[in-house]
This record gives sequence, C-alpha cells and structure tokens, in this order.
Amino acid sequence: MGENPLEFLRRLGQAGDGPHDIALAALMLSSLDHPTVPLGPSRAHLDELTGLARAEGALITNVEDGARLLSNLLAGRCGYDGDRLTYDDPRNADLIQVIARRRGMPVALGIVYMHTARAAGLAASGLDTPAHFLVMLSKSRAEVLIDPFNGGAVLDPERASGPPRMGGHEGGHLAQPVSDVDVLLRLENNLKVRALHIGDRARALEIAKRMILIGPGKAELWLDLARLNEANGILGDARRAYEACLDIARPGQMLHNEAALGLDGLKRRIN
Repeated sequence: MGENPLEFLRRLGQAGDGPHDIALAALMLSSLDHPTVPLGPSRAHLDELTGLARAEGALITNVEDGARLLSNLLAGRCGYDGDRLTYDDPRNADLIQVIARRRGMPVALGIVYMHTARAAGLAASGLDTPAHFLVMLSKSRAEVLIDPFNGGAVLDPERASGPPRMGGHEGGHLAQPVSDVDVLLRLENNLKVRALHIGDRARALEIAKRMILIGPGKAELWLDLARLNEANGILGDARRAYEACLDIARPGQMLHNEAALGLDGLKRRIN
C-alpha cells in the first residue's frame, strides 16, 4: 500500500521550506491527477538516477565536473530535454508524464536535475528568474548555473539576471536561490495558469488547494484560494480562506488590505 499523497504533501508543508525530497514531492503532486497509476516505475527511475549519480559523483572534484556529469547522464544517457514543440501542454508540468516522455518545461526538468545533483553530492537550488527556470549548483564554495531545458548547459551568470527592478540600477538584478517549496509552487502554478487560460476554474481551484498544502504559511496563496473559491461559488470556503490570509498577512500590507476588501465584499454578498 503506497503512501497517501495528500498526507505526504501536508507533512511537507508543515515541515517548512526544505530542502525536501523534491522529486518525490513532485511525484506525489502528479499522482493526485493519476490516482490509478502506480508510482513504482517513476520512483524506480529516480532511484536509478540516484545510484548512477552517487557512483559517478564520487569522482567529481569540482562543480564544473558535476555540471558535466548531470548533462551527460540526464540529457545524454536518459534523453531529457525541453519540450519546445508543445511547451504549454500540461503534461510538461506533471512529473509522472515528464519521466515517461523525457520532456518537460524548465521547472519540471529542473526538479529532476536537482534530485540527481544532490545524489551526486552537489548542493542544488532553483533560481528566482523572471521567466526561465534555472538551477544553481555549488560545491566547495564554487557555483555554476545550468539550464535544464537546454540539456543542462552551463550559463554565464549574466543570463540569470532579470530586468532592473522599479527604481533600481541599470543592468538588472542577480537572481536569488529559492526554497524547494517555492520550486514546487512554481511547478503547480504553471498548471493553475493553464487551467485559468482555458476557463477551467474548477481545475484551477483544485490546484490552488494543493498549493496551500505545501505552502500553508504563504498569505498570497490563501488570497488566491479565496478568490477562486468565490469565483466557483463556494462562499463558505472563500470566507475561511480570506480569514486565513488576514491571520498571516501583516496589517498595512497590500495583501492584508486586499483580503480585507475581499472579505468585506463577500460578507455583503452573503448577507
């Protein structure tokens, strides 16, 4: 009997930002859409990657070696690559499908790279880039950036800089590492955005509930959940989500003000 995905994800959310077993967490999220599909083959593949990475990782002397190992193993031997032809296909953010097809969007592929990098003895983090998801590898205080969507290619750090912030300096800002939970939330957000794009508000609401499971302390997720519940006519749940946002957000914050306005409007609808 396999582990209950909802319980696994709830415990992950309660445990905080991580690091976590990020690939297993992504598989658990994926399994919610494939309740009859056994996770055994996907987990066996991840275990195989772990074994290969550990064996070859023992020979790594620097982080550049590690980047080459990942590219050779994942892109070369296993055939992982970005899906350029059907980029918006929801399967590209569904790890069971990504493993089966060896194709995905940057964040899903990045999770496979992070899993394998850590097995090889490297530190690996997702990067908060404005559009394209990248992975930062580090070993012995040296760092490199890799692009999982393009065969694990090593990038110049300038490529991970975004445009200048409002009122900021010219030349952009250096992207910052993010937590494992934020990486998983980015994965799920891709699915939610695609659901909203085709007008499937029920599907978007389901994804928002999963995001709350793994990020229960994030006020912005509760505000989003409240609005989606309200859009779906589930007003009692919408009210509770607005109240949860108000409990987390600090008074005076924009999120707090938006939640207060939303709750006030909802109360008028109910009354």
